[in-house]
Amino acid sequence: QVQLVESGGGLVQAGGSLRLSCAASGRTFSSYAMGWFRQVPGKEREFVAVISWSGGRTNYADSVKGRFTISRDNAKNTAYLRMNSLKPEDTAVYYCAAATGPWSIVSMYDYWGQGTQVTVSS
Repeated sequence: QVQLVESGGGLVQAGGSLRLSCAASGRTFSSYAMGWFRQVPGKEREFVAVISWSGGRTNYADSVKGRFTISRDNAKNTAYLRMNSLKPEDTAVYYCAAATGPWSIVSMYDYWGQGTQVTVSS
């Protein structure tokens, strides 16, 4: 069982930066790939980024590639999403999730956090 808690969301101007954190409980954090997803009202939850259990493999949605960086610290049981050059279209609730592999599909994830709101003003 893994419990996830996101933090670091907020209001930022376009072009600004935020770093989201995802703190995990449980001894098995390092055995899970960690993903970030986002969702706006009326739309499906969409993949943003994922990192393998070791941190050696990452994957990004085309819409965030070159602007967002996913990382993890297994000693701290925490995953991160650094978001630079933010755009108004990045506005969403951001969720972290844990899966057995570095998937980009929502249904492949076993555990989810409660989400943190990111709002980018123009």
